[in-house]
Amino acid sequence: MEDYPALTERPKRNTIYLFDVDGTLTGPREVSICSRREFSATVNSIQVASLEVLSMLSSLRMMVAIGFVGGSSLKEQQRQLGSGSISVLSLFDYCFPENGTIAYRLDSFVLWLGEEKYKELVDFLLRYITDLELPFKRGEFIDCRSCTINVSPISRSASCEDRARFERYDEQHQVRRQFIKDLKEKFQSFSLRFAIKSFISSYSIGGQTSFDIFPRGWDKTYCLKQLEGKEEFSDGKIIHFFGDKTGEDGNDFEIYTDARVIGHKVNGPEDTMKTVEQVLKASY
Repeated sequence: MEDYPALTERPKRNTIYLFDVDGTLTGPREVSICSRREFSATVNSIQVASLEVLSMLSSLRMMVAIGFVGGSSLKEQQRQLGSGSISVLSLFDYCFPENGTIAYRLDSFVLWLGEEKYKELVDFLLRYITDLELPFKRGEFIDCRSCTINVSPISRSASCEDRARFERYDEQHQVRRQFIKDLKEKFQSFSLRFAIKSFISSYSIGGQTSFDIFPRGWDKTYCLKQLEGKEEFSDGKIIHFFGDKTGEDGNDFEIYTDARVIGHKVNGPEDTMKTVEQVLKASY
C-alpha cells in the first residue's frame, strides 16, 4: 500500500479533487457489470476501474486530497473501484457512498419523510409498475437505499440483453419520463427530487433502466457538509469536482454548479485523466 503524506503536508494542502464514479472513474456501472457477466471467472475478478485510472488517483493523492461521491452503496463502489484484497476506502481520503448520507446515522430517507409517507410512496411505485404495459418484466423493481429509492420498471437485475432492449423501448415510448411526470403530480407536497442519469427533474434517471428518487437537497452536494470545519482545511479549501452528468437534468448538476465547488465536465475515464492533468498544470 502506498504511503501518502498527511493531508496537511501535501503540496496543495487546501485542495480536494472529488470524483463522481459511474461514467467518470469507470464506465457506467450497469454496462460494466454486464461486461463482467459475459466473460470468464478470471475476467470477472478484474477491477472495473482501469489500472491507468487507479495509477492516476494514486499519483494525484501525493499532491492533493482525493475523494469520490456516488449515489450507490459502498458495496457497489467496492466492486467498481476496489478489489478482493484492496478496500475502496483505502484508495481515497474521503469516501461518500450514497451521496454521503450514510455517515449521518439519523439521515435516512425513511426518517426524513416519515414511515407513512414513505410507505405511500413505495406502494404507489409497486402498483404503478404492476399496471405498466411493457414487452417484459423480470422482478426486483426497487432498491430502497439510505438516500434514494432506485426504481427500474423492468428489473434492477435484468440481463445485458434485456437492458439494451428496454433502453431502445424507453427511447421510443418514454416510459421513465412519464413515470416521473406522474410521480411529480402525485407527490407534489413531498419535496422530492427525481432523476435519470441523462436528465433530472426532481427525480433522477440512472443507467439504462432505472431512475432515482431522493429528498431535495440530498443530491451530491450533501457530501459537502462533511468537509465543513475540517482541521486540515483550516486555512480554506478548494474543491474540484469531476463528473459526467452535469447538465440540468443530470445527477451531477447540483454539485457541479454549487458555488463552493469548481466543476469540471468529463466524458468517461480517459477524459477524466486528461482533465485532471490540465487542472493540475493550471494550478502551478
